[in-house]
Amino acid sequence: MSALPYFFEPTIQQSSTHFELSEVTSKHCIQVLRMRAGESLHLTDGVGNLYTASIVEADKKKTVVKIDLVVHTPAPTKNVCIAIGLLKNTGRFEWFLEKATEMGVTKIVPLICERSERSNLKGERMMGVLVAALIQSKQTWLPVLSEPITVAQFIDKHPSSQKLIAHCEEGNKTALTNIPNSNDTSILIGPEGDFTPSEITLAIDAKYTPVSLGETRLRTETAGMVAAALLLYKN
Repeated sequence: MSALPYFFEPTIQQSSTHFELSEVTSKHCIQVLRMRAGESLHLTDGVGNLYTASIVEADKKKTVVKIDLVVHTPAPTKNVCIAIGLLKNTGRFEWFLEKATEMGVTKIVPLICERSERSNLKGERMMGVLVAALIQSKQTWLPVLSEPITVAQFIDKHPSSQKLIAHCEEGNKTALTNIPNSNDTSILIGPEGDFTPSEITLAIDAKYTPVSLGETRLRTETAGMVAAALLLYKN
């Protein structure tokens, strides 16, 4: 039996008995997949709920479904926040967003660093990347994507049980593989050209632990993925 089609509908409610699909989802169901009344599909709201629904009114603009089953998945036990320097190449940043979503990162904060060559993002487009990755990986928790902020703003506004910074400057660092396991971690990843010494000092003064991601110098988006993998999958 093939898997049911999977869609993101953020406005659906757990108490719903019937729901009108968005025009985008309706069009995909009826025109692309050629679904008809009586066929089933999966919907998620991105906050842990998976809905099994069946089509009762097939319409390319406003398909109506009946909610047959709702299953709630608890929030991830590991909260991993990746605060990562904005990249000049938006395609590479989108790649990071996609992979971080697939892996289960809970929060992504784009950082405006002193050496950043970009200070803004197309929020709607970036959210689309996250949603597509959520659907592809069939998850029910959509990562939180923050507006771009400075390193100082992040340090001031995002407390975590475990605070880490990965940078390329010489100095005492702990291998990330040797960092104790934690269920609430934030890690700072620098932009092209790395964090400046003043940014590193600011983080260390705020009790961020400098960490190493390995022996080679990594691109920003690669460093973000390595950090996510090591933090999420550590036993």
